[in-house]
Amino acid sequence: METKEFEFQGKKVSGFVGLLMILVCVAIVVVTNMYFLNLSGIVSPLMVLCMILIACGLVQLEPNVARAMVFFGKYKGTLRENGFWWIVNPFYTKKKISLRARNLNAEAIKVNDKSGNPIMIGLVMVWKIKDVYKALFEIDSQTMGQTPGGVTSLNATMRAFENFVSVQSDAALRQVAGRYNYDENSAPDGQVTLRSGADEINEALKQTLNERLAIAGIEAIEARINYLAYAPEIAAVMLRRQQADAIIAAREKIVEGAVSMVKMALDNLKKDGVVELDEERKAAMVSNLLVVLCGDEPASPVVNTGTLYN
Repeated sequence: METKEFEFQGKKVSGFVGLLMILVCVAIVVVTNMYFLNLSGIVSPLMVLCMILIACGLVQLEPNVARAMVFFGKYKGTLRENGFWWIVNPFYTKKKISLRARNLNAEAIKVNDKSGNPIMIGLVMVWKIKDVYKALFEIDSQTMGQTPGGVTSLNATMRAFENFVSVQSDAALRQVAGRYNYDENSAPDGQVTLRSGADEINEALKQTLNERLAIAGIEAIEARINYLAYAPEIAAVMLRRQQADAIIAAREKIVEGAVSMVKMALDNLKKDGVVELDEERKAAMVSNLLVVLCGDEPASPVVNTGTLYN
């Protein structure tokens, strides 16, 4: 997206030069009041005015902090260079904004997945301001960040951005969650779900957030789903379904193993010539072995003390 931001090109020098000029003005006032009292009424007010104008041009920039320079309502660029500066033109309005990364740990919200099932989903993201012009002039952050006295502070402005990010992250989370099913039980084979496709879901969430936050010059550095569960009203039913699926899967595994063990037993008996069994006795043996191997409780064997057929 096109940006209107550019670097500040106005005249600026080291802030210590400005401090030196203020000290010179102070010295002139002192000397005038000591030796030229007849001029003090003119020189002193002029020097005080000069000191005020010079002081208005002094600005200090820490790392990851920027100032948008505005001259009587017209944007003149963004000052990003760290250090102590004296802006020679004292009539610039310097709008301070933080470029540091911030966290958002959004509370879980209720949404519907692709199948319409209500689920609870939350996210955590890292974001920062990338475009100062858009952040300050494309959205109404100044009004949102005003204190009760009508003065806009840096902390109040950043809280306004946090509120904007929170609202947009809520909308992005709903949009992304509606594209996917919760798990494999409600999705066609091979389709990515919220539970199985973490990397793809997180990337889609990050992309959607950046599309929504671009208007405010904000960049989502990282976004991840940190909470995912069924909504309370269907959680119990879904838990029973998951338990049933787990039981069925376990039974299938047990039966598969039991059948292979019975086959092995019959093959070994025949191969080693231990005993010859007709089809009826084989069926009885298979039935007994399957009962023993597939039963939930330990079997209580009955020993036959008679002949094989009695």
